[in-house]
Amino acid sequence: MKNGSPLVLAVAASLAAFSPAAAQGGGAAIPAGEGGEIVQASCGSCHGLGNITGAAGYDEAGWRDLFSSMIALPDAQARTVATYLAKNFPAKTARRPTLVAGPEQVKITEWIAPTLGQRVRDPLQARDGAIWWTGMFASLVGRRDPVTGDLKECKLPEGSRPHGIAEDPAGNIWFTGNGNGTVGRVDATTGEVKVYKTEARDPHTPIFMPDGTLFFTAQGARMIGRLNPTTGELKEVPTRGANPYGIKRDSKSTLWIAFNGSAMLASMNPQTMELRYYDLPDPASRVRRLDLTSDDMVWFVNSARGRIGRLNPQTGEVKEWESPSGPDSHPYAIAVVDDIIWYNESNQRPDVLVRFDPRTEQFQSFPIPSGYGIVRNMFV
Repeated sequence: MKNGSPLVLAVAASLAAFSPAAAQGGGAAIPAGEGGEIVQASCGSCHGLGNITGAAGYDEAGWRDLFSSMIALPDAQARTVATYLAKNFPAKTARRPTLVAGPEQVKITEWIAPTLGQRVRDPLQARDGAIWWTGMFASLVGRRDPVTGDLKECKLPEGSRPHGIAEDPAGNIWFTGNGNGTVGRVDATTGEVKVYKTEARDPHTPIFMPDGTLFFTAQGARMIGRLNPTTGELKEVPTRGANPYGIKRDSKSTLWIAFNGSAMLASMNPQTMELRYYDLPDPASRVRRLDLTSDDMVWFVNSARGRIGRLNPQTGEVKEWESPSGPDSHPYAIAVVDDIIWYNESNQRPDVLVRFDPRTEQFQSFPIPSGYGIVRNMFV
């Protein structure tokens, strides 16, 4: 990335993203034909076939690239399946992004995680340069060695289904057990796993404070949690807003929380855990993630409305800009690099990385090579 810190993106292979057809379940029927039985058996054993019938569609190379990140088929079968899928589910144009040209350049390098179909989720670059990630469907965390490039994975307790990931001041890696109501620590040296049970059923996104205290959101449980790793003391408080999701801290260590089920943001005092709410002007707004610029302005993705926005915490003023691909683009992840806003349009195919300069209010966008997936989080 020109003149900026690198972004780490986690792209989870997901055939249909937010397509209504995919949401209608796994009972979808697929056409008869050579390769159809393989698709029924191999793909349908892990997810509903509605994920295929509701997909954006691809050519043979695109389909093969996609399913190869989920399952390893013999070469002959892979060719047959790719031909079948491309014939029956060709590329659709409705979800192609509106790309905006500009002067900046980016280079995107991608790796396939060792365990296929794991849903690589939130990424993290540790202090030593290693890249860590969570593999939600396989209940694991993975690490890419910064020197050798080797990818290794560490299994977590069965059913953990880890979501978020964070590094503590000692360099240990923490995860939120979205599937079994836990937060846990992976010793970065030994790989030993220690787990803390939470009241919240679905811990979501974690963040560490400078003093080593861990905070986390719990989406379905509508809670914010705080864990003291030294004493094991755990406190969880309910939120007024539905589905607390992304969480960040500003320069004064005030926490900021996004809500994916209510038209609001919130700040939290980390000592008292008192919440202050900021209602967004459009009641249909839903915010997945947020980040802050150096002046402590809060930038967020309005996923439901296809916009990015800025909240001035001092005045409560909210300003929004429509994303280049429009109201159905579903902005998802967001990160600030040198006071430039980066986010993605997750409902487009290919998924798109977008750059927004607050000073000029100009956009520029870049298609992501494995654009059949969804970028769900970014780390600077």
